[in-house]
Parts: sequence; C-alpha cells; structure tokens
Amino acid sequence: MNCPQLSVVIPVYNEEAGLAALFARLYPALDQLGVTYEVVFVNDGSRDRSAALLAEQYRARPDVTRVVLFNGNYGQHMAILAGFEHTRGEWVVTLDADLQNPPEEIGKLVAQLAAGHDYVGTVRMNRQDTWFRRNASRAMNRLRERITRIRMTDQGCMLRGYSRHIVDTVNQCREINTFIPALAYTFAQNPTEVDVAHEERFAGESKYSLYSLIRLNFDLVTGFSVVPLQWLSGVGITLSVASGLLFVVLIARRFIFGSEVQGVFTLFAVTFCLLGVILFGMGLLGEYIGRIYQQVRQRPRYLVQAVLEAPPAGRVGSGANAAEPGVAPATASGATGAAELGSHTS
Repeated sequence: MNCPQLSVVIPVYNEEAGLAALFARLYPALDQLGVTYEVVFVNDGSRDRSAALLAEQYRARPDVTRVVLFNGNYGQHMAILAGFEHTRGEWVVTLDADLQNPPEEIGKLVAQLAAGHDYVGTVRMNRQDTWFRRNASRAMNRLRERITRIRMTDQGCMLRGYSRHIVDTVNQCREINTFIPALAYTFAQNPTEVDVAHEERFAGESKYSLYSLIRLNFDLVTGFSVVPLQWLSGVGITLSVASGLLFVVLIARRFIFGSEVQGVFTLFAVTFCLLGVILFGMGLLGEYIGRIYQQVRQRPRYLVQAVLEAPPAGRVGSGANAAEPGVAPATASGATGAAELGSHTS
C-alpha cells in the first residue's frame, strides 16, 4: 500500500454486535470522499468475537484495512496512540466503533483539514445521551477549560481530525496517562471545530462507567495543569490567615470575658472542615505523585500482539523464517512499525 491521504483510526473493545453495521457504513462513506484512505482498527483486548470479525474484514479489504491486535485491555486512548503510530496518511481521523458518530460525517473533517486546519474538533448536535451525562459533561468542560486553558466545546466526542505533524508530535510524547484530544490541541496552530450529528448507540452499552469517567477527568486535569496545586496552596494560605485571626480573637475574648466553655460544637465543625481540606489536599497531591511514579517505572504503555496488514511489495517471506503473509510478527522494538511490540518508554 502506498501512503494514503487519509487514515481513520478506530479503537474497538467488545463491539461484536455492531461491527458489521460499522463496516457497511464506513467503507462506502470513505469511498465517496474521493481521496485515498486506510482504516486502522485497534482491538483493545476484546473478550468477544471482535478480533475475529476484524480479521475477516481485513481479509475482505486488505488494500485499505489494517488491524492492530493488543494482547490485553489498555484503554481507549492507548488504542488511539497505537493507531497513530501505525497510520501513514497526511490526515488522521479518529472514530468510535459504536456508530454514535456517523461515519458519513468524516467528510466534514476532511474538508476542514484540506482547508489548512491542523486540528478539527467536533461538537455533537442533539446528543443522544442521558440528562445526567449531558449536564455532567458540560460542567466538566467548563471546569477543564478554566483549569487547563484548553478550549474544546465537546471534549467527549472522539470524532476528530488531525494533520500529520500533529500526529507525529503526539507520537513523540510518552505519558502513561493522557487525553489525546487535549494533548493534540496543545500542539495545534490553526484549530477549528465543526458540528456533527449524534446517534443512539447501535448495539451494546457504553464501556465508560461512572468511575472511568471520573478517572478520565482526573487524568485530564492533572495531566495538563498544576492549577489545582496552586488553588490548594491558596486555600492553605487563606486558612492559615483565618486560623491566626481566630486565635487572636479567642485570646482577646479570654482576657475580656474570662474562660468560656461554649462553642465546643463549633470547634468540632471547624476541625472536621479543616480535616476534610487536608485529606482532599493529600489526595490531590497523591494524584500528581502517582503520575510521577507511573512515569518513572518506564513500563510499556501497551503490548501489540500482531498487526494484520498487506505486506509491502517485494517483501513476501519464504522459507522457515518467513512470517505468515499479511501478519506482522510481534517483536520487541523501541521504534514504531508494523511489527512493533509496543515497548514504548513511559
């Protein structure tokens, strides 16, 4: 395969029920764009038949399909990173496999990339999510923008477009925990956003639990800003000043009114409030220390079991050491490539 103009990266995790519908809509939508393309599926350790269905699709369209198989579940953003490292297109679009973002909308992103934008975000119109999830997402968007100064109207929509230089720069980053859209945005020189349609999930259920969403937002906040630590320092200074003033007031009252026993419950309330602030501060500080700990361990971010792709011309193996045609063997390598084992420095 020659280098295509467009690469579409799709992370897949337990999407057996919806993959056939995805294939039926994705490839015709891309064929209508009038550009050369490739589709890079990343199987994130699915426990159903997703890997088998992806292999079948690769055999059906080996000219434009590549499949990266993880040996376990490493998360959506690690799957996208692996997809980035296996793309070759000048433009890269990420898409979820659940069909909530219609593949037919990819053309809007391609048009903006062709117009010279290096980062194309999206805003979901008429979101097909619960009331709680929509409003929680809006609240987190506002909080994240205030803390990180990263302006994304809809941070939860993974249908996004990136230019080649953005993808190459992201590939050079080695964070263990990251949020791809925000990371890419920090490198963009000419970003833009477009409105896209949003549909109900075709099959199955969301892979993000409430805990996963909270964990993701913690990663987003602590991974891109130290403002929470600065806020915590400000709270500490304020409480210290307030405590000093309260001490002066209590001493003055003792000299004026003598010994008093009232206010015990108020004292308990103040004590528990301060204890809560201290524990919150310890937890926040622990988040940053935990990120440092994960980073310095230098463990691989993910392991690639195999890559299904059409072998380059003139490199079809033969003999005892030849690899199975179309299957790149997994080898330990620090460089990106089809046969990469994913041994990236953390």
